Amino acid sequence: MSRRIDIRAGEYLFREGDAPTSAFLIESGRIEISTHQDGQPLVLSVLNAGDLLGEMAVIDDAPRTADARALDDATLIEVDRTQINERIDSADPIVRALLRGQLYRYRTALAQLRSSTGGAAPTANFPAQNPQMDADGYDDSAVAKIWLETQLREALAKRELDVRFQPIYEIAERRIAGYEALVRWTHPTRGPVSPMEFIALAEETSLILPVGEYVLDRVAEALAEIALLQPEEMPFVAVNMSGRQMAEADMLSAINTAAHKHGIDRRLFKVEVTESLTLDYARVGDLISRCHDVGIKVALDDFGTGYSNLGHLHKLRFNTVKLDQGFVRQMLDAPRCFAIVQAIVDMVRTLDADLVAEGVETEAQLLALGSMNCRYAQGYLIGKPQSLAEIKGNHSR
Repeated sequence: MSRRIDIRAGEYLFREGDAPTSAFLIESGRIEISTHQDGQPLVLSVLNAGDLLGEMAVIDDAPRTADARALDDATLIEVDRTQINERIDSADPIVRALLRGQLYRYRTALAQLRSSTGGAAPTANFPAQNPQMDADGYDDSAVAKIWLETQLREALAKRELDVRFQPIYEIAERRIAGYEALVRWTHPTRGPVSPMEFIALAEETSLILPVGEYVLDRVAEALAEIALLQPEEMPFVAVNMSGRQMAEADMLSAINTAAHKHGIDRRLFKVEVTESLTLDYARVGDLISRCHDVGIKVALDDFGTGYSNLGHLHKLRFNTVKLDQGFVRQMLDAPRCFAIVQAIVDMVRTLDADLVAEGVETEAQLLALGSMNCRYAQGYLIGKPQSLAEIKGNHSR
């Protein structure tokens, strides 16, 4: 727990060589940081209210490398080791690696300086703190993350990301009515990279925006090729929108650009919004309204997960609701789950929207959904994510 410390002018907060017990935030007064070079005092800096000191030794668990003396009566807030380490551990691995790497290099340079002047060289304890630290003081996992991000940028520039299409089946009509677009990446040496890994990485950076535009372009390209085979009965394609895309990009403008480039009807796109994003009612409501103005439908994805709230349905006019696969998998073995699925189907139809049941893997599940008047089904029974060549086959018969 943080506590205040008062020291008088001339008193030392800590001395060179002391153990690193905590860092300090100056609330009032001035603190002089000094060391000795060739036996002579050397003032390194004078810190004022709002400055933090002593944190480096705590981070790398090395002895203090300078003296800290109050120039005036001063009040400081102690920041203990646990508070610092908890924040570093919860930081992005790349930020954490950069911090530790810079400290490691600083300590190494200081050790060389002390050795050249006959002083004692401070010893940093990075390897003990993090066994994944490499010879330059960087966390191997963070270095790998930076490297993967670089390779993802290259794959995007070379159009090496693959867009797959998972069929969505219209149960009563017994036909493939549309697809969900899913981006995949096969790394040249690692092989397939989990979408959860590289999409999360893209989401952390600005990469998710060009990735999103890339997917839209590939979808429009695919629709244009299907139109050459079956122009009278075109499928829709649902594209997922991330939180960063919603916050930083104009999704509708990107759809218009892709549709115009490939000469297809923009209304063939369907925008999918995950439930977690619907907590921002104003932003999602504005997106839905703008999409509806130009005839683009919007789906609520993953309904039935941890964010489920009926407020999403009565405040936001979704055209489609996608039921989480967990319900479908359990409904034939659990009567209460079956009743819940039936109630959701009825509720969505009453709201003049369609329901897509995800995770359909057996004929029995499909028959049960059909008996409930559920409109669409998606899952491995219907089809796994397919290449453009495969879906063109679906529409050439």
